[in-house]
Amino acid sequence: MAKKSKIAANERRRTVVARYAARRSELKEIIRRPSSTEGERREAQRELERQPRDASATRVRNRDSVDGRPRGYVGAFGLSRVNLRVQAHAGFLPGVRKSSW
Repeated sequence: MAKKSKIAANERRRTVVARYAARRSELKEIIRRPSSTEGERREAQRELERQPRDASATRVRNRDSVDGRPRGYVGAFGLSRVNLRVQAHAGFLPGVRKSSW
């Protein structure tokens, strides 16, 4: 089980990312567009730098939805490898079977 503070901090980051997502995409488009002037690019870069550090989507950590474990995350299920195995063996994941060959 992950610390409650780590889980809470990650959720705060998710809200900050969602709040700034539209403006960040606009600014990045200005920077990437070849038709924008050098001054526009510089101003967009400055505004991106002024935004909070947690506004970047790469700051959000993928965590297990059950206990918040940060390592061994399997994105298709939103679980860590540990909980994936437990829930699959218990039959809680439809269509998932234990393989043997």
